[in-house]
Amino acid sequence: MDLGLKGKKALVTASSKGIGRAIAEEFAAEGCDVGICSRNKEDLLETVNDIKSKYNYDAFWCVCDLNKLKDIENTFNHFIKEFGQIDILVNNCGGPPPGSFSELDEDKWQSAFEQVLLSAVRLSRLAVSDMMKREWGRIINITSISVKQPLSNLMLSNSLRSGLIGFAKSLSNEVGKYNITVNNIAPGFTLTNRLYELAVTRAKQSNVSHEDILTEMAKEIPMNRLGSPEEIAAAVTFLASVKAGYITGVTLQVDGGLIKGLL
Repeated sequence: MDLGLKGKKALVTASSKGIGRAIAEEFAAEGCDVGICSRNKEDLLETVNDIKSKYNYDAFWCVCDLNKLKDIENTFNHFIKEFGQIDILVNNCGGPPPGSFSELDEDKWQSAFEQVLLSAVRLSRLAVSDMMKREWGRIINITSISVKQPLSNLMLSNSLRSGLIGFAKSLSNEVGKYNITVNNIAPGFTLTNRLYELAVTRAKQSNVSHEDILTEMAKEIPMNRLGSPEEIAAAVTFLASVKAGYITGVTLQVDGGLIKGLL
C-alpha cells in the first residue's frame, strides 16, 4: 500500500528513544523528511547515526526540553528553516512520574501539565497555521491507555493525558475543514524504558522482581505479550498517511486487547 508519505515533512518530539524513535524511523523508511528532538544530545546523535545507517538519511535534530516554550519555538523555527513547511506533527513526551494524589505536590503537577498537555498545545499552535495555509496536515498525539482505563499510582498521567484527548477532539472539529486531521494513539503496555521504570517501582512496592511484574502485565493482555515500539509506530504512520484522510478526532488504542470496554 502506498501511504503517500514520501517527501512529507514530519516532526516527532521526544524521539531519541522508545516509541518516539520508532515513529521517526518508520517515517524515514517511508521516505519522509524527519525531524527529531529530545533533551539529551548524546541520545539524539546516536539516533541520527542509526537512521543514517539504516535508511541513508540525515535526520534533522534539535535539543529540546518540552517544558520550555523557548525550546519548543526554537525547535519548530529551525525545522521550518530546514524544510520550509510542516506536514506531520507527532506530539510525544516522556511519562510524568508515578505517584498517588497525596504524594504529588504543586510543582509536580505544574511540571506534568507543561510536559504532557501544554507542550502539545504549544506545538500544535505553531504547526496549525502553516498547515491551514496549505490545507493539509496531520497532528497525532501519543497518549496512553490511561485515557480509557486509569492506571493505579499514575495520577498525573491519568489526569493530564485525558486533558490532551479533550484538546485534540476540540481542535479536530475546528481544523477539519482545512483537511487537517487530529488523532491520538493510546499505547498499552509497551516495552520501553518507561515501562521498565514503572515495573521497577511496582516491584519495590510489592517486594518482587521487576521481571515478575512485567510477566504479570503480559498476562493481563489477551495477546499474552507486551507490545513493541514498532507496533505503535505502524499505527501512527497509517494515521499520518494520505489513506487516513477521513479519520479525525479519534483515540486509537494499540494495546493487544487490554482495554475491555466497547468504546
